[in-house]
Amino acid sequence: MQVPAPFEYARATSVAHAIALLDQHGPEARLLAGGHSLLPMMRLRLARPETLIDINGLTDLDYVRLDGDEIAIGAMTRHVTVLNSPVLREHYRIFADAEAVIADPLVRNRGTVGGSLCQADPAEDLSAVLSALRAQAVIQAASGSRTVALRNFHEGPYETVVGGAEMLVEVRVPVRPGTGSAYEKVHRRAGDWAVAAAGAFVQLRSGVVQDVGIGLAAVGADHFTCAEAEELLRGQEPTTEQIRSAAGMCRDSCNPQTDQRGPEDYKRHLAEVLVERALSRSIARATGEEN
Repeated sequence: MQVPAPFEYARATSVAHAIALLDQHGPEARLLAGGHSLLPMMRLRLARPETLIDINGLTDLDYVRLDGDEIAIGAMTRHVTVLNSPVLREHYRIFADAEAVIADPLVRNRGTVGGSLCQADPAEDLSAVLSALRAQAVIQAASGSRTVALRNFHEGPYETVVGGAEMLVEVRVPVRPGTGSAYEKVHRRAGDWAVAAAGAFVQLRSGVVQDVGIGLAAVGADHFTCAEAEELLRGQEPTTEQIRSAAGMCRDSCNPQTDQRGPEDYKRHLAEVLVERALSRSIARATGEEN
């Protein structure tokens, strides 16, 4: 039986308390939210935190709400809440698409938005979704908060810009009228990590692409996105040829690795196909052709 290395345990009663505990226990302390990524790594001793700071009591960070021209999502919001949120379903159906294929109901009932983003797994679905939507991450420290674009939030695999005595507390997504969005994923079995996945939103005005975002997971895309493909589509009529060209740019720009889920060339092919599907479905939803 695999067991973690010894560690101390503390339970935070507020965001300020959690940050104070992080500062007190130093760089070897880790926050415990849902624990579905951290605890298995601890059992395998791939992660050896000296202190676990349990933040499951911070229910004030569990929300999805419309705040002016943005949607605010608390870091402790569970995946199941995101899946069932009427606010997100109204504005961005990409969330329901992605959440429906994240793990299984047991994991979705406990796993959190903040935990998923801070794990920074290259195959993580919400990182691709929120990068596509150009969301902003709100990071809290004892001295105040700062806002970082999700596209700059991940510094590399399993690394983020969150400092040792800081905490991700919220994600903010701009509301864009006239938008359709979608998420596509290929995985070996239900609930598994992606072999490849792609998400997109398209905002149309008078039949022209006003704004667009593309997110990619599990294929080594720079910051989970392909800015060149977005620029190709922006300001254009979204023809089949334009969509295919953008998908081809995503294929060429990503950097997948051969592993147990498949070879590099197969993943590149999937990236192209899934981006084309996600863009096409986003356009269909923006125009009302797909209910």
